[in-house]
Amino acid sequence: MGKVYVLDHPLIQHKLTYIRNKTTGTKEFRELVDEVAALMAYEITRNLPLQETTVETPVATAKANVLAGKKLGIIPILRAGLGMVDGIKQLIPNAKVGHVGLYRDPETLQPVEYYVKLPSDIEERELLVVDPMLATGGSAVEAINSLKSRGAKNIRLVCIIAAPEGVELVEKAHPDVDIYLAALDDHLNDKGYIIPGLGDSGDRLFGTK
Repeated sequence: MGKVYVLDHPLIQHKLTYIRNKTTGTKEFRELVDEVAALMAYEITRNLPLQETTVETPVATAKANVLAGKKLGIIPILRAGLGMVDGIKQLIPNAKVGHVGLYRDPETLQPVEYYVKLPSDIEERELLVVDPMLATGGSAVEAINSLKSRGAKNIRLVCIIAAPEGVELVEKAHPDVDIYLAALDDHLNDKGYIIPGLGDSGDRLFGTK
């Protein structure tokens, strides 16, 4: 059964305050999202398996640890998810990056897949699906559907801010997927925005309206 984790590290919470602030400009907003994504990745990867090796220091041979060959993948949901990739890659530079593109049908309001490009071995990888906002949850559910239909077995969802409605939808559709958040906000308004949220993350990352 998947679990929901709210990462309350002081540095994450401090930077999240500035991400929320409507006066934070595009450059600073982008940098802060990068930094929070990196800090979240640090917490999420805490339990990666290690294996022992030896290394020659300048004075002796030392026993040491390296990652035990765990294959990781980062899957941003386009477009806002792109804003979290570089921060995670700073910590995990060897992770492969795939992409899932979705748009909302203006009539049905349902997410429609328009682009998917994934590592060829996703069934062997632990995948971090990233998107700054988990609002209604429709895009996240569809992205995870897309990954599972292509063989993915180990998926985690990483979002900076979520609404309870989005968390509930993902939990119902994908009870095996753990969800990692920096904040679980109050509710969605009638336009589907997270309250208090941070506005439109894609527009704020890329300077569009």
